[in-house]
Amino acid sequence: MIFLIGKRKKKVAIIVSIMATVITVFIGLGIIYVNDYYRAEMDAIVEFNAGTDVLKKVLEDNTIVYEGSETDTGLIFYPGGKVEYTAYEPLMKSLASEGIMCVLVEMPFHLAVLDVNAAEGIQEMYPDIKNWYIGGHSLGGSMAAAYLKENADYYDGLILLGAYSTADLSETDLEVLSIYGSEDKVLNNEKYLEYKTNLPGDFSEVVIDGGCHAYFGMYGQQEGDGSPTLSNEEQIRITTDEIIKIIGEKHVSGITEEK
Repeated sequence: MIFLIGKRKKKVAIIVSIMATVITVFIGLGIIYVNDYYRAEMDAIVEFNAGTDVLKKVLEDNTIVYEGSETDTGLIFYPGGKVEYTAYEPLMKSLASEGIMCVLVEMPFHLAVLDVNAAEGIQEMYPDIKNWYIGGHSLGGSMAAAYLKENADYYDGLILLGAYSTADLSETDLEVLSIYGSEDKVLNNEKYLEYKTNLPGDFSEVVIDGGCHAYFGMYGQQEGDGSPTLSNEEQIRITTDEIIKIIGEKHVSGITEEK
């Protein structure tokens, strides 16, 4: 009997040891994964922003607000998956300089899927902003669209950059702009085409000739992406112009329409 008890304890000890090893390996892999992300290219960002007169405020939760001239229109932006959120500062400042208040949110472990509701409470902080848009890049764009599934009534539109919506927004009256680069090899084209039906029938689509997936931000080349034939700066300026065409004609120009 004593022999059997001793044998059973030994077996339990082996199982516990194996489980501890497996857990340790998974924790190690998790740490490696969350620290493997694309860093913002700060030198390029500083150079791009030179001379831009935009007020920047960093809130307690690291959300960054970019304010240009007086405006009643705002854009909440979700960063791409595994991309440092400050990589989108050039686009945010570029839009703010055109009269759109931009709110750039930081995501847990650089993954918007871990905080789909990151936009919650932002509108209440800025009661003077009457017209709200939400958008994002890649995974961030998809998660911004997912957030609208239950919150479409509080927004005027959605901006998708190299992204698609798995949430069905086809029956909403949202203005939707979808932009992607002709050389984007990261965006899943099959899924993009499949999920087009989730957008309102009158949504706007822009293909940037020579643009790639990574150039909506400034974080260098992305693995698996195509080779762009225009500069990072050019793609950001084209993107700014296209967003202003959608938002600016109705709001930034001073013409405010009620939904």
